[in-house]
Amino acid sequence: MELPILTDKNQYPTEEIIYSLLGKTKPLWNSVFDFIHKNHPDISAEWRYYNDGKSWLMKVTRKSKTIFWLSIIKGSFRTTFYFTDKAEETINKSSISSKLKKQFCDAIRFGKIRVLQLRLKTKKMLKILRR
Repeated sequence: MELPILTDKNQYPTEEIIYSLLGKTKPLWNSVFDFIHKNHPDISAEWRYYNDGKSWLMKVTRKSKTIFWLSIIKGSFRTTFYFTDKAEETINKSSISSKLKKQFCDAIRFGKIRVLQLRLKTKKMLKILRR
């Protein structure tokens, strides 16, 4: 897994910085946030620096519930979702790839929570995120 690259605590991730790091995936970034703003206007996003991971992460929330975390990695970005064990059946019945289903089923458990990550480099991954 690639590590986040926004690691300078003193450098807030401005749009200019983000776009310079995304490269060819900038249109995917714009598509994600256009979709969110259009279809889920009550969702908000906030950049925060986290000392435990020594990087900036975007926390995407609806009211007080975290929907996903987003990190910039070299040439793309990654979303990280945390689901409880109750979600396993729904994820396994979904139309996402068997690779993603396996990723979730094999993920290390943090109590009753497991991780599902999507690296957004292609339009195919964008379609999965929109589901």
